[in-house]
Amino acid sequence: MLKDCSAVWKDCLSLIRSQIPEQSFNTWFSPIIPVRLSEEILTIQVPSQFFYEWLEEHYVNVLKKAITSVLGPAGKLEYSVIVDKGNAQSNPLTVKFPNGSGNRRGFDSKASNHYKSPFHLKSVDLLHQDSQLSSRYTFDTFVEGDCNRLARSAGFAVAKKPGITSFNPLMVYGGVGLGKTHLAHAIGNEIKRNIPEKFILYVSSEKFINQFIRAVQNNEVQDFTNFYLQVDILIIDDVQFFAGKEKTQEIFFHIFNHLHQSGKQIIMTSDSPPRDLKGLEERLLSRFKWGLTADLQQPDFETRIAIIRNKMEAEGLNIPEDVVEYLAYSVDTNVRELEGVLISLIAHASLTRAEVDLELAKQTLKNIIHDIESEVGIDYIQKTVSEYYKIDLNDLKAKTRKKEIVIARQIAMYFSKEYTNHSLKSIGYHFGGRDHSTVIHAVQSVNDMIDTNNNFKSSIEDLKKRLKMRSN
Repeated sequence: MLKDCSAVWKDCLSLIRSQIPEQSFNTWFSPIIPVRLSEEILTIQVPSQFFYEWLEEHYVNVLKKAITSVLGPAGKLEYSVIVDKGNAQSNPLTVKFPNGSGNRRGFDSKASNHYKSPFHLKSVDLLHQDSQLSSRYTFDTFVEGDCNRLARSAGFAVAKKPGITSFNPLMVYGGVGLGKTHLAHAIGNEIKRNIPEKFILYVSSEKFINQFIRAVQNNEVQDFTNFYLQVDILIIDDVQFFAGKEKTQEIFFHIFNHLHQSGKQIIMTSDSPPRDLKGLEERLLSRFKWGLTADLQQPDFETRIAIIRNKMEAEGLNIPEDVVEYLAYSVDTNVRELEGVLISLIAHASLTRAEVDLELAKQTLKNIIHDIESEVGIDYIQKTVSEYYKIDLNDLKAKTRKKEIVIARQIAMYFSKEYTNHSLKSIGYHFGGRDHSTVIHAVQSVNDMIDTNNNFKSSIEDLKKRLKMRSN
C-alpha cells in the first residue's frame, strides 16, 4: 500500500501547490510523509504536534479540497504525529489523530478542543489573506502632520524597500493613542500590497510573550523559534512589555539577530525611546538603536482639523466648520480620543435624528471629556463670571475692549486655565478665537491683581467658591 499512498499524496500535493505560496508549501507540506492508505483514509506523518495543529487550524480547507478531489467525497485524512524522534536503536514514537474531532467524520467537524495550537497564530501566507494586519490601517488613512512626519516618512521608505534601507530596525515610539499601531499596520499593509510573497507578521508583545510561555510549557520552543525565523517582516507592538521577562528577551534577542543578519525587516513600537526603556537587557536595547528611532507627538491644531475632515470624508458626512474647529480645539490629547469623540457625535446625531451643530457637539463632549464631564467646563466658567459681573455672556467672546469686560474675560480665562485641562490654544478659541499669548497675558494679569488688590482678591475667592460648588 505504500506505493498507493505515495501516489495519492503526490496528487494531493499537486493540487495544494497551486493554491498556496511556494514558501508555505515548502514549510508546511514538503516535510509530510505519506504512510498508509486504508480504504478512503489516507494517513500522513507530520514532524510534531505543533505541525499537526498548524495544518488543522490554517490549511484544513486546502487539505479538504485536495483529499476529496483525489479520493472522492468520502475521502478522509489521518495524522501520524511524531512525539519522540527516537535514536539509532529505536524508531520514532508516533500517535495518531484523525482529521477533525477524532470521530473520523472527515472534514465536517472541527479540530479537537484538546489539541489547540499553543501559539494561536494565523497563517501569514494563507491565500495572502491574513498576517494579523488590520486592513483599515493604511498610509491613506494616516493623516500626516508636523507631529508625525518623520515617523511616517521612515515607515513609507521601509514599506517600499523592507530590509534594504538603513531604517532596520525601525522603532516608533509615543504616548497612547498617537498612531503607533496604525503606522505599524500601515507599513505591513503597504508591503503586503506591493510584495505579496513576503512573509509578514504583526504581533503584540503580550501575544509574543504568551506564545513563548505556551511553547515552553509544551516543550515546543524550537517550533516557536523556527516559525519566527521564517518571517520576512516582523512587526512587534509595545516592546516595553518585554521588561522584566528575561527568557522572553533572550529568545527575542536571538530571533532579532537572525532576522537582522538575514536582511529581514524589523519594526517595533513602544511608549518610550530605547534609552528610557526600563527592565530590558542592554544588549537588546543596543540593537533597538541600530536603525532609526522616530517619535509620534500630540497632534497640533491643523493636524487635528485634518484628522476630523479625513474621518468625515471616510464616513460620507458633512459637519459644519464651526463644529470641526470646536472639536479640534477641545480635544487636544491624542488621535484616538479625537476619533472617539467624533464617532460619539455622529452616533448621537443618528440616534436622535438631530442636526450636527455646535450645541450637540458641546453636549456630546460633556459625556466624554473628563474635565467637562463632572468638573467645571469653560462654558460654565464663562456663564458664572458673566453673571457675577452682570455683563452679557457674548461680550466675553467679543472684541470689545471695555475695561470691565476685559477684566471679566481675563478672569474667565484664568479660571479656565485653573480648572480645566484645555490647552492655551483651546482656551483662546473659546474666547472668540484669541491666541495662546492672550491667555498667558490674562493669567498673569489676574495673578498680579490678586497680589496687589485685596478687593479683587476677595472677588476671585468668591468666584472660586461658586465654581467649587459645581465641581463638588
